[in-house]
Amino acid sequence: MTTIIDASVALKWVCDEEGSDRAAALLDGRPLAAPSFWLVEAANALWRREQRGELALAEAEERIDELRRAPVEAVDAQELTTAALKLASALKHPVYDCLYLEAGIRTGGRVVTADCRFYAVARNHAYFGSIVALL
Repeated sequence: MTTIIDASVALKWVCDEEGSDRAAALLDGRPLAAPSFWLVEAANALWRREQRGELALAEAEERIDELRRAPVEAVDAQELTTAALKLASALKHPVYDCLYLEAGIRTGGRVVTADCRFYAVARNHAYFGSIVALL
């Protein structure tokens, strides 16, 4: 079964923070996938850290390069958008996160996130609660 990871999980591969050990455990050879925009979302998070002075620009660049080499298969986000929009409307939650949900549905995989807000919304749904896990 494919594990869908979101950017909050991937960032823990390159930033030492709470949950980094659990995120690293996902790199055990299991199939990993994410909507194709996951690197853009991760780059934006690294940029925010650079802007706050937590990382130098060179460090952020190194970390995005490391993520680019991660064993994550890209799922075409464009193909997920209509269904993700419907999910977002039903869940009253941003489309960005619902793209991960739709990727999980389409691949028959489990979505792993470190985003507590996203997890709380999904786990309270009769169907999505069974496919989303908090890191």
